[in-house]
Amino acid sequence: MTELPPDVLDAMFDAGMFKLLLPRAYGGAELKPTDFIQCVEAIAQGDASAAWCMNQASGCSMSAAYVAPAVAREVWGGKRDVLAWGQGPGAKAIRADGGWRVTGTWTFGSGSRHATWLGAMCPSFEADGTPIVHADGKPWERTMLFRREKAEIDGVWDVLGLRGTGSDAYTIKDLFVDDAHTLTREYDPERRERGLLYRFQAMQLYAGGFASVGLGISRAMLDAFIDLAKTKSQAWSSDSLRDNQAVQNIIGYSDAAWKAARAGLHLAFENAWEQVQASGNLTLDSKIQIRQASTYAIHVSRDVCHHVFHEAGSTAIFNKYPFERRLRDVNSVSQQTQVRRTHFETIGLYLLGGEPNTRWL
Repeated sequence: MTELPPDVLDAMFDAGMFKLLLPRAYGGAELKPTDFIQCVEAIAQGDASAAWCMNQASGCSMSAAYVAPAVAREVWGGKRDVLAWGQGPGAKAIRADGGWRVTGTWTFGSGSRHATWLGAMCPSFEADGTPIVHADGKPWERTMLFRREKAEIDGVWDVLGLRGTGSDAYTIKDLFVDDAHTLTREYDPERRERGLLYRFQAMQLYAGGFASVGLGISRAMLDAFIDLAKTKSQAWSSDSLRDNQAVQNIIGYSDAAWKAARAGLHLAFENAWEQVQASGNLTLDSKIQIRQASTYAIHVSRDVCHHVFHEAGSTAIFNKYPFERRLRDVNSVSQQTQVRRTHFETIGLYLLGGEPNTRWL
């Protein structure tokens, strides 16, 4: 299965699970970040792909804060309306009368199979090909919103884990997108929603949400192993796994590591929320804390799953048990850009008084 099944999607749409970060003005829940990531974690304990798609679509929906109300209602107004987007190196938006002509291919479009709209972030150019830049010389990137049927979908999602996300590639060629359906994400002059949630960038919610996918997977896998260890005996032995000291150690340590990583993630978001309430803006220090806690939580989640999988023995390799699927899923989560070890270098540089690269903060 390389996409979410219809019955799962029906339940998620009925519960509004793709609109948890959408402004209340457009029918969304506009959840506080710590409440949101707990929702993601809970869904991930059941299925990682469903949680991943929920997190991705919710982060995309934060862009509703930057477009006119009529456009926001057009894109997200229906119960089953979902925006998805991916990465598009080499894409271009060329200025045209009243809008842009957009060409490019975007990959890793999680949820694009059930999406009704797609997004395309790309650098912008004048009609004569001159790059449009900000005053600081950085490229002026615009995100273009268009209906899914305007794109050519390439079903490339044949992968190890997170198979149900349907993270396909999509292409548009010289597609006209009017100005009303474009935005610069996290650009304060275009922000229309005043809620505290939208003082955060989608990047921080993606980080916390994907970390919570990892936490949900690893909690479910650890709990399944605890249940198994209570009844399973080791091969060629009458001794129960629960009496094995190595198993006891791994369960005790893994439980502590998981709880610490989760607590650190929630603390980072609570601190950031309090700071935004006090100042109205998210500081670099808060972004650093969220990046550190998110990256660490995924690393811990992967390590917990690896330890548990090994100790579960041959039971873990059978499809009828939950171990092998969760191992594939957590390893796919850990390959995402949110989990790069270089993030710890960025954090270390900041703690040492240096100027970190803020691209992934």
